[in-house]
Amino acid sequence: MSPLLFFLFFCILAVVLVATAVGLNFLEAQRKRKVKGLLLTVDGKVAQPSETKILNEPRGTENPVARLASRLNLAYALDTTLQQAGLTWTVTRFLVLTVITFALGLVAGWRFNILVFSAASVAAFGIAGACLPYVFVRVKRHRRFADFEEEFPEALDFLARSMRAGHAFSVSLEMLGAESPEPLGMEFRTLFNEQNLGAPLEVAFANMVRRLPLIDVRFFVSSVLLQKQTGGNLSEILTRLSYVIRERFRLKGQVRAASAHGRLTAAILTVMPIALMFGMFIVAPGYLQEMAKDPDGKWLIVAAIVGQGVGYFFIRKIIRIKV
Repeated sequence: MSPLLFFLFFCILAVVLVATAVGLNFLEAQRKRKVKGLLLTVDGKVAQPSETKILNEPRGTENPVARLASRLNLAYALDTTLQQAGLTWTVTRFLVLTVITFALGLVAGWRFNILVFSAASVAAFGIAGACLPYVFVRVKRHRRFADFEEEFPEALDFLARSMRAGHAFSVSLEMLGAESPEPLGMEFRTLFNEQNLGAPLEVAFANMVRRLPLIDVRFFVSSVLLQKQTGGNLSEILTRLSYVIRERFRLKGQVRAASAHGRLTAAILTVMPIALMFGMFIVAPGYLQEMAKDPDGKWLIVAAIVGQGVGYFFIRKIIRIKV
């Protein structure tokens, strides 16, 4: 099949999926307007659907595209990743966006034939385009986790001070969720709302660990559940845990300072070839065009891309030290 037929096929598929997603989102918006009046928190404010959801059914699995992903065991993983990134996308919307970027990648590969075979160029650009939404979600997820970890010790101190002042643990969670910035506030509001709507504390904490698979959160959950079973001073436990987390961050900062040279080297070695390529496009565009047309030149381009990826992978493995 020619690249043009590939392009036409996936463009038609993308249009169909986009139209389906728009219709489903419209119906979902109508349903949410009806349900919003019933989802009220204790203080009378309308709760967000993402904060009152207890069931673990993936969002957006009521249509054929998402049901297919569910059969392939992808819907749950995708929905969990989207929640961890703090996005309100459904599985359907993510898949539609992936198809659209895949089609755009096919167009770019068909337009810029720089690999050995035209089909290989189209496939490479298409796969790269399809990966863009997932890369975006992973970056958002990483930044959200970093923001949460930075604010988490203060949250533990807040809970400890609140319980020393005589408040119950559930009331302290409600106060923390109401007064904390995002993403910390949303996560603790979700934890409080799930418990307030009838979910056992163990289930609410299990959902929190699923949304935030961080070692600090696991320590927090284990401490609270263990104290519930054996007794003890929970405020003192949370204060000590906050101190341990701060010390871990201090050690992590020292490690980052020691590995700064390696990270800078990795960034320079990764960006320099790309910058040189764009510079040559501006200064001597015919040089790279002739290289892309020559069979040996295409093999050199493939070897350069593969070597660049392998080099970045090994440098990242060397400088990435977990604390």
